[in-house]
Amino acid sequence: MRKRTGILVGILSILVILGAAIACVLILTGDPASEQESGVPGAEELLTAYMEKIPKQEYAMMYQMIDVEASEQISQEDFIKRNSAIYEGIELQNMEITILSGSGEPGRVRYQTTFDTAAGTVSFENEALFREGEDGWRLVWDDSLIYPGLGVNDKVRVSTTQAKRGELLDRNGELLAGAGTASSVGIVPGKLEDRDQALDRMAELLETDREVIEKKLAAQWVKEDSFVPVKTLRKVEEIELMTPQPDPEIQQEQERQRQLLEIPGVMISDTEVRSYPLGEAAAHLVGYVQSVTAEDLEEHEGEGYTAGSVIGRSGAEGLFEGELKGQDGCRIYIVDSQGTEKMEIARRPVQDGKTIKLTIDAGLQRDLYEQFREDKGCFTALNPYTGEVLALVSTPSYDNNAFILGLSDEKWQALNEDAGKPMYNRFRQTWCPGSSFKPVIAAIGLESGAVNPDEDYGNEGLSWQKDASWGSYHVTTLHEYAPAVLENALIYSDNIYFAKAALKIGAGELQDSLLGLGFLEELPFEIVMTESQYSNTEAIETEIQLADSGYGQGQILVNPLHLACIYTAFCNEGNMVKPGLVYDPQAQPSYWIPGAFSQDTARQVLEGIKKVVNDPNGTGYGAHREDVLLAGKTGTAEIKGSKEDTSGTELGWFVVLTAEKTAARPILLVSMVEDVKERGGSGYVVEKDRQVLEGWFGRTP
Repeated sequence: MRKRTGILVGILSILVILGAAIACVLILTGDPASEQESGVPGAEELLTAYMEKIPKQEYAMMYQMIDVEASEQISQEDFIKRNSAIYEGIELQNMEITILSGSGEPGRVRYQTTFDTAAGTVSFENEALFREGEDGWRLVWDDSLIYPGLGVNDKVRVSTTQAKRGELLDRNGELLAGAGTASSVGIVPGKLEDRDQALDRMAELLETDREVIEKKLAAQWVKEDSFVPVKTLRKVEEIELMTPQPDPEIQQEQERQRQLLEIPGVMISDTEVRSYPLGEAAAHLVGYVQSVTAEDLEEHEGEGYTAGSVIGRSGAEGLFEGELKGQDGCRIYIVDSQGTEKMEIARRPVQDGKTIKLTIDAGLQRDLYEQFREDKGCFTALNPYTGEVLALVSTPSYDNNAFILGLSDEKWQALNEDAGKPMYNRFRQTWCPGSSFKPVIAAIGLESGAVNPDEDYGNEGLSWQKDASWGSYHVTTLHEYAPAVLENALIYSDNIYFAKAALKIGAGELQDSLLGLGFLEELPFEIVMTESQYSNTEAIETEIQLADSGYGQGQILVNPLHLACIYTAFCNEGNMVKPGLVYDPQAQPSYWIPGAFSQDTARQVLEGIKKVVNDPNGTGYGAHREDVLLAGKTGTAEIKGSKEDTSGTELGWFVVLTAEKTAARPILLVSMVEDVKERGGSGYVVEKDRQVLEGWFGRTP
């Protein structure tokens, strides 16, 4: 028995020794199963965990994973500073790591990493070294772990080439928005004399705070011989001062810049800026750009914007921002301690913004603005046969160049408090159309069969009501005529006739017809317009409201461009064109609502509105021409608080169009001016449009 016990003890001793030996081997080789059981990560797991923390900028946690002694005793502060400067400088995102098979001996791991940067995607293979300690594997860190070949004294550089913003051109190639020249006012610090007095005087002339100038001078890059830009001003061209009657504002600006140059140390040099040659004439249409804000950078993250970028704020500048902005070029490379380039890491070529050519005619845009610049109004013009929009004007206006040069708080406040609301874009809104809506009612009546164009509605005088149920309310008109048939009702713009026509059509039919013409629907156009409506509620609710709707009052509100589109059906065999803003040299008509009216209905209405302009009794006869056959309709809409209100204002309308497709310069112009009461009503608009059309037809196609 003793002998067998000794044998068993010996066998157990051998097993213990073998077990210990196997355990040592497992520890030395880093057996994954063993490590997993102990909770200590293996080298590959550690590398993956390390890399995952880079995009999260968890540099302190990364430092805890390295073997400091084997990593040349780098301090945590230096480690964080080096890694954050490079990774954040190149704008690293979306890092992925793949462990490569056959990584080799223990303590060495081959891997491939891929990540996005400001200059594009970077991908490379590399090898990481590890050292085992009492608490498991530790990463041996050096600069080459960031990028192969990066040395301790090397630097990673990022250079950016700014993309040129694309131009906005009119249909004839005239510049609407593009590169221009301004005057940059700045200081050369070493040449300043009597600093306090100079800065006070400069702040006064530039309408800014002295603290703003002091802050610019305190920038780290500023040296004694540096030119420190302070403010950008309008460049005064000599030719602007040579006119018989120079603009007082231009003269004032020239004098201001002369006084600035009298201050020792102040210099004025040319600088490139975004320029809007049409200024006020197209401000609401073209819009403007401004420097990006922190909110912009957050909202447009990943779209290539930087702190030095500009972004379209309104109008076409905002509408076509994606095409205009382009993409900055970027290059990431490594230089040695002497500044000599060692290698390129990534490159993204610069892509300048696209040039956008609009259907707008700059000459027409200017003429409309100049005629109506003192009025509150909106104006839209298009080619009635192709739908190309030729002009979009809102008055009064503002100078969009001022937003490039910088507005003072006082000027911004003045713009917003101006009673004329120059920042308000009127051509995007809806307005009561008055009698300019009568051809639409005529077409709906003919199309539905409710209106017989030859039926005489009788002579009601200048005031009428259906019956006593209307109480004291009457529909009034301005002219007596006979017979009261459709064509004469259009010529004389008879409210009573069209009130009766609306009653014959009926509320349900009128609502359905207007819905079929795009009411309560978004206009298919690049610029968002307010939707037209036939009621403030879901339906035309009373008989009086229905009657008023017949002559464009009641609760009818129409966007001017929408009204223009409806009128195009009269000269396109009943088809409503789709409006467009982007120029196409091969433009063909595209229909928004094909078959809006029948050909016969369109023809009858067109014949009627021809008489409005060409019959001496027509309300639009003031625009009559011998060389071009025109058609159109005037309108005066009453805006008042109640039916009893006698102090309300009036909107003056005129819609005029070339009535023949053979016209050399086809046009459909819709004009609306506020507050025409006591100024001739719609006649005021007709006369100004006549002068605009004189210029339009007088120019070479």
